[in-house]
Amino acid sequence: MRRSLIVLAAVCALAGCGGGGSSHLYTAQKAKACLRGLNVKIAPATDFVATTATGGAFRAVFPDNSVTMAFGATQEDANNIADAYRRFHAKNVGIEDVLRQDNNAVMLWHFHPLDASTTLIGGCLKST
Repeated sequence: MRRSLIVLAAVCALAGCGGGGSSHLYTAQKAKACLRGLNVKIAPATDFVATTATGGAFRAVFPDNSVTMAFGATQEDANNIADAYRRFHAKNVGIEDVLRQDNNAVMLWHFHPLDASTTLIGGCLKST
């Protein structure tokens, strides 16, 4: 019986039962610390949308690109951040090519991101 409960608890945790899973909210502080630990340069967010992010924002600077990471305090806040980027982007910018969202984290890349860069960002988000 006890072993069955342990197995059930493990399966439930992996499946995201009980509030975890895809509703997990990321924090700017933990993501920033993870990226610094990987020797990624961190700079202040400078665009208007990011500076209004309810969960904080910063820029991660790579040798070949940079990404503004804006965090919503909630999933809905992040949806609003992404919508604002779509609304206010320059007409010559393919916004869907450089805008990504993962739960409450919104990433706006300067250029189309390399897979290695998005994997690194995603890893830091998942570790928070």
